[in-house]
Amino acid sequence: MTQNQLPLLGITAWSGTGKTTLLKKLIPLLRNRNIRVGMIKHTHHDMDVDKPGKDSYELRKAGAEQTLVASQQRWALMTETPDLAELDLYYLASRFDASKLDMILVEGFKTEAIPKIALYRHINERSVNELLDEHVIALASDSDLDTSLPLLDINSPEAIADFIIQWLTEKK
Repeated sequence: MTQNQLPLLGITAWSGTGKTTLLKKLIPLLRNRNIRVGMIKHTHHDMDVDKPGKDSYELRKAGAEQTLVASQQRWALMTETPDLAELDLYYLASRFDASKLDMILVEGFKTEAIPKIALYRHINERSVNELLDEHVIALASDSDLDTSLPLLDINSPEAIADFIIQWLTEKK
């Protein structure tokens, strides 16, 4: 990892397991412990952060390859990518300002070769082993699973935040 690269940590699970719900609790816990978090969320749906009828939407639809919308509160850069074969997680991560963050959490990108915490609930109809690869560093579950990985309580965001902080400390 170069000095400008931020640690990436994936939160991986099947749809409906509660990835976003957990992340909405984890991010404030990490912020309260002075960890500045960036977030990359993958979606399989066509999404648009702009609104039809707005000037920025109309200018982008007119053919601008990149459109930056800015206000005093925030700015967003939209880049058109219809010709890309697939998303490049490391390229996306490189768009972040590393001087303002300590890490990037990644939701989705299940097959990427990055450290991951896998989430598993007993209601899943699939085997937990289907989630695991050599990059999974911990398992968060509501079940007592037989694993050599650290087993975290999926219903305890505080314990998961503690694990992430320990992991980050060991990466430095």
